[in-house]
Amino acid sequence: MFEISCATCSDAGARERNEDDLRCGRVGDVWYAVVADGAGGHSRGAEASRRAVLQLESRLQDPDAVDTPAGLTGAVRAAHAEVLDGQPAEAPHAQRMMTTVVALRLDAARGEALWSHVGDSRLYRFRQGRVDFVTRDDSVAQRMFDAGLLSSEQLRGHPYRNQLVAALGMPDTLEPHTPASADAVHEGDAYLLCTDGWWATLDDRDLPETLNNADDPKHWLHLMRERILGRGLPRQDNFSAIALWVGDPWASRFLDDADLADTRPQ
Repeated sequence: MFEISCATCSDAGARERNEDDLRCGRVGDVWYAVVADGAGGHSRGAEASRRAVLQLESRLQDPDAVDTPAGLTGAVRAAHAEVLDGQPAEAPHAQRMMTTVVALRLDAARGEALWSHVGDSRLYRFRQGRVDFVTRDDSVAQRMFDAGLLSSEQLRGHPYRNQLVAALGMPDTLEPHTPASADAVHEGDAYLLCTDGWWATLDDRDLPETLNNADDPKHWLHLMRERILGRGLPRQDNFSAIALWVGDPWASRFLDDADLADTRPQ
């Protein structure tokens, strides 16, 4: 049985309202976390993220319903249907509500992790001194990065970064990104789910450096939030994240600068 701890953080940034939503909870031996980043005119983004998160949370609170990749994929599609059901009739594109989503399910008894995502909210896993980028953005900029046209630094600040090719609420067939099988959980694993307002403001070294100095998940999020606010971006987007630690994360720490030399997505 793995001991798991969780913390959350959500901030409006420089925006008038926060259109992110997130949940973290536990049902028996199973922990779940969901982060969503909404978009749409007249506060529709906040409604989209709320609808998606509540629908996913209701599914994840039934551990037997989402204990397989197909089950979790079905839960994300149900969240997509919930967002579509809330669309105003014949809404113009600017008024449609859409949201990204990333969801994680950790089974402490079975030692398994399962995740799914749509859009550009991300899941990172820190294991034995390395960062694993386990999700890839559904964005135009990510496709340019995959084609070798952008570096990871250029991807972070590219004007096409926010142009999504998939999101909940889009009128297209949805294909959530869910691995074919659950991933084995290791003692010391640390997971970070976050919106693009979080990861795009931090550089490649911020995540592992703050993990190195954190006492617990709440402290880790606090250290990252301080760095985001310290950037002082005048148009800082909403930024939200959930951190989960499996046992003692010292096994996931980076020991020296050599370990931090290359934490970029491969």
